[in-house]
Amino acid sequence: MTSRFEKIQIYQLDSSLMPWQSIRGLARPHLGWAKAIRQGLGMTAAALAKRLGISQAGVAKLEKAEIEDRITLASLRKLADALNCEVHYALVPREPIEAMIKHRAYDLAREKLATVSHSMALEGQQVDQPNQEKQLEFLAQELLAGPRRDLW
Repeated sequence: MTSRFEKIQIYQLDSSLMPWQSIRGLARPHLGWAKAIRQGLGMTAAALAKRLGISQAGVAKLEKAEIEDRITLASLRKLADALNCEVHYALVPREPIEAMIKHRAYDLAREKLATVSHSMALEGQQVDQPNQEKQLEFLAQELLAGPRRDLW
């Protein structure tokens, strides 16, 4: 059974992720953040290289790695620090965690009922639509009341 603690935990996680929702549609500049900020500051690649203690070619390599999604978080943090910036890392759910759990329970319930419904239909014992929806609701609620790990 989902405990009150688990419900509070989900609520707190959703609440802490809420501010990130506003930046979900924010696209990275085509040059990459590092190069866009460096150029915005009027800083040359040579000046950034000096701050990082690497070659100018190393800066170009880092900026390219960012654009290609190959940069490591450690390198991105060093690059950001040299630009007087911070890196904020987060996985931003496309919908609230609570909604994801509910959708998963209903999807799983549909999968389980589809197997049974198929067998019953072959035997001429199919259930009408209103009763199918009620069964779906009952099974989904049962899944939601159980351990979350059983949903996956």
